[in-house]
Amino acid sequence: MKRFLTGLAGLALMAGPAAPAVYAAAEVGKPAPDFSLEASDGKAHRLSDHLGEFVVLEWYNKSCPFVKKHYGSGNMQKLQGTYLHKGVTWFSIISSAPGKEGYLTRREAVKNRIDSKIRSTATLFDPEGVAGRAYGAKVTPHMFIIDPKGAVIYAGAIDSHNSPDPADIPSSTNYVAQALDQALAGRPVTTPSTTPYGCSIKYK
Repeated sequence: MKRFLTGLAGLALMAGPAAPAVYAAAEVGKPAPDFSLEASDGKAHRLSDHLGEFVVLEWYNKSCPFVKKHYGSGNMQKLQGTYLHKGVTWFSIISSAPGKEGYLTRREAVKNRIDSKIRSTATLFDPEGVAGRAYGAKVTPHMFIIDPKGAVIYAGAIDSHNSPDPADIPSSTNYVAQALDQALAGRPVTTPSTTPYGCSIKYK
C-alpha cells in the first residue's frame, strides 16, 4: 500500500501519545500525513485508503463560536452535502483531549451528528492529538484538502472573514469551496494556503 507519511509530519504521527506538543504542519504540495482514527460509529478510517479521492479534513469543536458560526447557519452542512455528492470524502476531526473543551464521547458524538445535522463522511476521534499535530492543526475550524494523489492542495481558513458572526458568511470568499471547485475541474488552486482562524485546539 502506498503511504502518505513523509518527513517531519510522518515522524510526528508515528511518535504516539508521548510526542511533544509541536506543530509539524502538513505542507501544500507535499504528501499528506497518513493516519488511522476511529469514528463515532466505531469504524476505523485510514487516510491512505482514500487514494484516488479528494478528501477534506475539518478540525471540529462543537463549543467553539467560530464552528457554531458555520454549523448554526447551516453553511458547513451545505458544503459537506454539496461535495459529498461530487465524490469528495469529508472527515470532521476532534483533537480535543478528554476533559477539555470540545471533547466528545462516542455516544455524544453520535447524538451531536444528529442534532447538528452534520453531513460529513464521519466524525473521527484524535484524543491524543497525534493527527492534529502531524497536520499542524491549530484552530477549529482548520481546513485541509488532499487530492487523489495524496498531496495537500489547500490548508487554512474556511473563508475570508475572521469572525464568529454568521452574517459575514454571504460576503466571504469560501476558500474551501473555491479550492474544491477548481481542483474538481482540473484547474490549479489559486489560493492554496491562508491563515486559519478560530478557537485554539485543546490538545492533551
